[in-house]
Amino acid sequence: MKNYLLLIILFLGILSCKNTPAPDNTEATKETTKETTSHFGEKISAKDAISYDAMLTNLNTQDSLETKVRGKVSGVCQAKGCWMTIVSEEEGKPEMFVKFKDYGFFMPLDLAGKEVVMAGKAYREETSVDELRHYAEDEGQSAEEIAQITEPVEELKFMAHGVVIVE
Repeated sequence: MKNYLLLIILFLGILSCKNTPAPDNTEATKETTKETTSHFGEKISAKDAISYDAMLTNLNTQDSLETKVRGKVSGVCQAKGCWMTIVSEEEGKPEMFVKFKDYGFFMPLDLAGKEVVMAGKAYREETSVDELRHYAEDEGQSAEEIAQITEPVEELKFMAHGVVIVE
């Protein structure tokens, strides 16, 4: 009788642990609209986002800006997707370094060249030599390129709480 009870408990345990993974907010969820989109972090809409260039203009008169901005990804952390860079379509404009709120989600490593919409805060901040070297290493730069980083840099940054990849 004891063996039957053990088998029943074991069988019920197996049934209750289906092979479906638990939901994970780092995985993209799909939504069908006019455009196919992938969401990361807080779910946001691509609607009403300003262009990256418009955001740059707005930051000329402010220290920081809570906004939703649309831009082109130029690079992603190749270690795990924990940061990305956004660039203007116009040459000569600064790129923006993007991190994700509370380190709570990551971007696909093959995102460079794609367009995204991000909601969060844009601001300027000085980045230390150590941090710049760390990011260069994440990006896969050579030891020679990393060694050439010798001065801190004031950068345009963005702390995103939600990102939509526009496909």
